[in-house]
Amino acid sequence: MTRQLLKILVIISAVVLQVSILPIHLASPFKPDLLLIVMVYMALRGPVETGAPLAWLFGLLKDVFSGLYLGLNAFTFLVIFVVIKSISDRLYAESSELFVVTVSIASLACVVADLLLLVMFTSTPAISYSMTSGLIPHILINAFVASLVTLLPIFSSPQEAA
Repeated sequence: MTRQLLKILVIISAVVLQVSILPIHLASPFKPDLLLIVMVYMALRGPVETGAPLAWLFGLLKDVFSGLYLGLNAFTFLVIFVVIKSISDRLYAESSELFVVTVSIASLACVVADLLLLVMFTSTPAISYSMTSGLIPHILINAFVASLVTLLPIFSSPQEAA
């Protein structure tokens, strides 16, 4: 199996898990955001030409299946992707520790950006409490899953796998 086909299989598996299996079995603050984790991986390791449209598509999928405003996470994912990609081009992005830290920061940035956009453009009372109440468990679960992703064979660079 080629490396690209394996990456596509992992992406499809993450999407299926995120939208169909995890919402049934896990409570909201303890459900990892697999789409965000895959988007961060693409921002650190992949090209902009395929990563930016996929980041927008992952955010749109999250919007469609989460019940939030359509386009909110799509915009947030795209902005986070562009920021991570612009920073990762100047850093050594092959480190597993950097991946876990970046996923944690991206999880926080996603919630903060969504909250900021919702406060600016909607009049939803108590939205800040409902979004920030499960923030710490959500960041910790995403960091834990990101640390598990670093154990997968596709995470290692081709030189390390050989």
